[in-house]
Amino acid sequence: MLNHYPIWKYLILIFVLLISIIYTIPNFYGEYPAIQITGLKENIINKKTLNLVASFLKKEKIISKEIILKNGKIFICFNNSDTQMHAYDVLTVGLGNKYIVTLNLIPATPNWLRKLNSKPIKLGLDLRGGVHFLMEIDMDKILSKIQEKTINRLVNDLQKKSIKYSNICKLDNYSIRIIFLNKNSFLKAKSHITKHYDELNITNDSNNILKISITDKKIREVKNNVISQNINIIRNRINQLGILEALIHYQGSDRIAVEMPGIQDIARAKNILGATATLEFRLINNNIDQFAIINNNIPNDSEIKYTKYGDPVVLYKNVVLTGDHITDAKFNFDEIGNPQVTIDLDSIGGSIMYKFTHDNQDKWMATLFVEYEDIGHKYDNGRIILTKSEKIINIAKISGVFGNKFRITGINDLPEVRQLSLLLRAGTLLAPLKIVEERIIGPTLGLKNIKKGIQASLAGLFTSIIFMVLYYRKFGFIASSALLANLILVIGIMSLLPGMTLTMPGIAGIILTLAIAVDANVLINERIKEELKNGRSIQQAIHRGYKGALSSILDANLTTVITITILYIVGTGVIKSFAISTAIGIITSMFSSIIGTRAIVNLLYGGKNIKKLSI
Repeated sequence: MLNHYPIWKYLILIFVLLISIIYTIPNFYGEYPAIQITGLKENIINKKTLNLVASFLKKEKIISKEIILKNGKIFICFNNSDTQMHAYDVLTVGLGNKYIVTLNLIPATPNWLRKLNSKPIKLGLDLRGGVHFLMEIDMDKILSKIQEKTINRLVNDLQKKSIKYSNICKLDNYSIRIIFLNKNSFLKAKSHITKHYDELNITNDSNNILKISITDKKIREVKNNVISQNINIIRNRINQLGILEALIHYQGSDRIAVEMPGIQDIARAKNILGATATLEFRLINNNIDQFAIINNNIPNDSEIKYTKYGDPVVLYKNVVLTGDHITDAKFNFDEIGNPQVTIDLDSIGGSIMYKFTHDNQDKWMATLFVEYEDIGHKYDNGRIILTKSEKIINIAKISGVFGNKFRITGINDLPEVRQLSLLLRAGTLLAPLKIVEERIIGPTLGLKNIKKGIQASLAGLFTSIIFMVLYYRKFGFIASSALLANLILVIGIMSLLPGMTLTMPGIAGIILTLAIAVDANVLINERIKEELKNGRSIQQAIHRGYKGALSSILDANLTTVITITILYIVGTGVIKSFAISTAIGIITSMFSSIIGTRAIVNLLYGGKNIKKLSI
């Protein structure tokens, strides 16, 4: 029978629409102004902290709507932003610097929807307000480190090959110059470096002098790797500190944009992102006496570092292992109750540590804590100078062989141990970051953007509905119902996707898909009218109209999907949001226009003796 759907198809359509409605509803409840409290260093959030917060609010007669202790964080909801700001001032002073107190927004979703895991769409910075940072990676530090490692590697190789040289030194642009004693040594070194160092270029060779530089390909690889890993590490660090829904993406060749929707406090956000710490494990050079240390008579392979108490220690320059290989770091206590950090290494780090401890039994190893800090100094061009701070936090005798797991002891400062474990667990940055741009986007501006976006969506929707009803009459009503269903499907799916964030371009994508949905219905209706003009019966005209328009709809949407896919691949941030929302809209518009309207048409006209269509 033409134009007939079985009952199960209608049940599936009703189920899909019902699910979409359930996950769309939370977006209409709005959000409560809220405060989020997260523990910093040794301060763990528990019921005692909750009672302390409640006592501060009660003392100042601040009425909160709800106080929630969840996943080690406290969320306090308020009825208005004025009360929120008053409470923020009180709690910031009361809790001091022991906790991170941030302004936030909490969805006002009813409990029955929360139980179904129905949540509103996450809003981007332009819709919700928050803090934006543009952070520049200090590539000079990482490339200088590669230059130093290359020099150490060259020195070791030349010594192994018994190739004599008189001097090896750094040049500008991360180049290296080696002066050899004779022509024979020069030629041997040139042959060896050309064969075994693919990442190096020999840019100048004359008079037994070899000038070497890092290839452009290697520099690009290093930059891409540093940006990618730093983005992952920043994301882990923000998650560890309890900041939700942060958006992090690269911008240009050496910059990372960080957006934290809902947070209005730049000082706190800087505190979260400012820690650029790592560890270096080095062997102690015990062959140097105190007199040599005082006179700074230190061999070239060593250097003086200091403990937190100011005591000098001579370390070999060669770094055995860095924090890059740390996969987990946990704070706990040893057998006699002293604090310690238990560290897990990846397979490469475990192999390095196993070989090192096996070959250096009964020797002493130091753990050097390295941190880059912004202390207010700038270059003449205004760029921030990050100051490198180093201190030895642990000295231990290698009394056994260990690999993937070991522990750092001897740190008696409990807050320091907790902070160290948190930073190492979140990841160590491959290169220090400096904030080159910062700005706050207020929630009021976000509300205006949402209002304008909703107005634009409704204007587009009602304009399309009016056109369809006036031009296609009853079939226009059917198409309009599909438009509304399409809008519900889009919002429902976007609410379901865990990583989806809606921005203003995303709203533009939704509006665009409404036009695409109308276009599909226009094609179907016009094809039905053509079939009627060609003398087909009403049932045949409906059947052939939908069947004939299908290929045109698929072709039109396929070209749009290709364009959107390219936008998603090459775009960043808000461009991706536009691409995703448009892609979702295309899929739902095809579903609602082809299957949804067909179901309504079949229900109204299928199997019936109809004399005239209202189209």
